[in-house]
Amino acid sequence: MTDTAIATADNAILAGARTGSAVAFEGVVKDYGRTRVLHGLDLAIQPGEFVSLLGPSGCGKTTALRVLAGLERANGGTVRIGGADVSAVPTNRRDLGMVFQAYSLFPHLDVTANTAFGLRMRKIAKREAAERVRDALALVGLTGFGERFPHQLSGGQQQRVALARALVTEPRVLLLDEPLSALDAKVRVTLRDEIRRIQLRLGITTVFVTHDQEEALAVSDRIAVMNAGRIDQIGTPEELYLRPATAHVAEFVGLSSVLPCTVDGGVAEVLGIRLPIVGESADGSAEAFVRPENVRLGGPIDAVVLESTFLGSVRRTVLRTAGGQLLRMQHAVGERVEFDERVTLGIEPAPVAVRPREG
Repeated sequence: MTDTAIATADNAILAGARTGSAVAFEGVVKDYGRTRVLHGLDLAIQPGEFVSLLGPSGCGKTTALRVLAGLERANGGTVRIGGADVSAVPTNRRDLGMVFQAYSLFPHLDVTANTAFGLRMRKIAKREAAERVRDALALVGLTGFGERFPHQLSGGQQQRVALARALVTEPRVLLLDEPLSALDAKVRVTLRDEIRRIQLRLGITTVFVTHDQEEALAVSDRIAVMNAGRIDQIGTPEELYLRPATAHVAEFVGLSSVLPCTVDGGVAEVLGIRLPIVGESADGSAEAFVRPENVRLGGPIDAVVLESTFLGSVRRTVLRTAGGQLLRMQHAVGERVEFDERVTLGIEPAPVAVRPREG
């Protein structure tokens, strides 16, 4: 799709689109039988903001999205859209666009009819509906695909249709539940970037559920890292990566080496090197999360190379220290090391997250 075509489609959609609405979870509780899945969830999302709910399976992120969508009824608390309490409002009256992992296209309808489905339910005039469908398909790069059926499309193309169908009704909020997880790696990255481009141009409030930290870091204004039905931390991608509030955040966002340390007065001693810690921690035995980009060749740590992987612009190397700890290092391609080579390492004085050592 050319830049001119993208701009034309964007402008057409923008001409009729409403600005995004604020979204708020206020003390939201959700139980399934005797199991509590959401523990008083509090989250405020600004109009036009792209917020990702990130966490492992079972942490409550999809449940939170379903409560926002009205597909699940909360057992307590309030859900607001645009400042209005929608906790008891049915899904079809919340003015939302939804895209799921499963494309959920009607196999007997062509692309045009699938995209227009929501407009037909809203009894939009045929001429206006045709114009909006045309603009929505252009926006997602599917001009000329209107007469094809789902079985004639690739997975990425089917998900683009699902996205067009969600956007064509000009919703106040866009909900994305693991929309890219069924796609292959290259298509996933391309569509991820296009979703972000479209979201920025339309200014639509977007809530994106994913377990993939790279996806969340790449597209989000802010990320809420969830753990056992609660939010451990919410912040920008940079804040979460550089200043994780908990060990769970440090472990889940980004790659780290987990190393034994001793904490004393806000400083962790890791492999003989003193490093400042992020947040508060009790003194004593602990484990520190050291980012691979903060490990460098040359220093007081003796280690042997276990493997070194070429990643294009950088290398990632796994080493074993003399004490038996595994340490990851990310370094320049020109700093080549070989299997079983003995090297010395240092750690840059960047703040580290720590957690008490079990046992």
